[in-house]
Formats: sequence, C-alpha cells, structure tokens
Amino acid sequence: MNKVGKGKRSKVNFSLLIVVTIVFIWSVIKPAEYLSWLAEVIPAVVVIIILIATYHKFRLTTLSYLIIAILSILTFIGGHYTYSEVPLFNWIKEEFHLQRNNYDRFGHFLKGLAAIVVREILIRMTPLSKGAWLFSITTSITLAIAALYEIIEWLSTKVSTGGRVSKDFLGMQGDKWDAQWDMSLALVGSILALIFFSKLHDKFLKNIK
Repeated sequence: MNKVGKGKRSKVNFSLLIVVTIVFIWSVIKPAEYLSWLAEVIPAVVVIIILIATYHKFRLTTLSYLIIAILSILTFIGGHYTYSEVPLFNWIKEEFHLQRNNYDRFGHFLKGLAAIVVREILIRMTPLSKGAWLFSITTSITLAIAALYEIIEWLSTKVSTGGRVSKDFLGMQGDKWDAQWDMSLALVGSILALIFFSKLHDKFLKNIK
C-alpha cells in the first residue's frame, strides 16, 4: 500500500480513537454507579490499550477498528447509565409497552460484529483460508467470547455482596434466560456479520500491506 493510502488510513484510525476517547471521558462523568461503570468498561479499555500498544507491529484494517470503536462506545454508554437504564431504550420500552429495557440485547447482537475482527486475526495469523472452516471457527470463537462474558457476569454475583453493583452488572432484569438470550443474539449477530461483511472485509485486507 502506498504512503498516501497508509496516511489516510492512519488519520481515519486516529479519528476513531479520538471519538472513542471523548465518549469514554463522558462516560466517567457522574455515571449511575462507579463500581458498575468500572466493571463494564474494563474489558473495552484493556482491548484499546492492547491495540494502541501493538498498532505499529500488527495494524488491523480500518473496518476492524471501526467495529471495535462501535463496540467500545456501546460499552461506555452501557457503563454510564447501566445497561438496564439507557434512556433511549427506556423510551422504546415505554413507547412499545415492552417488558424490559433491551439495550443489553441490542448490544449483544452487535457484539456479533466482533466476528469480523476474529476473522481477520485468523486469516492473518493462521493457515486457515477463506471457506467453511474459517466461517465455522470464527463463529465458534465469537460465541466462546460471548459465553466467557456471561460466565464473568455470573461469577460477579458470587463474589460480590449481592448489592446494586452486582445487579447492574448482571443486568438480567428478572429474566432467568438472560444469559442464553445474550449468547444466542451474539451468535446470530456473528453469523449475519460474516454473511454480509466478509466481502467488504476482504477488500480492506487487500490494502492492509
């Protein structure tokens, strides 16, 4: 890739980082509960730090950075309000007479976009080639990540005192099948992401070098 292309891509990536940083700063200002906010945003912050540290050694496509930015912003918003109290989805709940605030369901569905990032890492770092095996393994890893997150949420209820922070982080809203819903939506999201964005992703991959 020529220097002009690399420079343009770097500017876009830097702009994404600026936007994410602004939302992060906003999210830390008077959140609903600081400990709940901390529990929610730590994974995203760790990922961002790793991406910054490895940027010059292993630079992802701009599409992958865009996806990571979107998912980070979703996390920061959820951490600020708690996932069960995001205002827009409270309005949707009241307007359409729903039983729950569905921001967490929306977020887990969009987490399926992470399949594109997983796909990129597998293509660039393993012998896997494009095809059924890549699709299957990418989907499986994405689902495993979603399941790991649910296990962490469950463990948080076991090691905490059972107060508001634990309930906010778990975000079940009275639904005993909440974890299964979250994992199922992440799975559906990952399958749809791979179906609709793989060709676009391939175009970005051609320009990565």
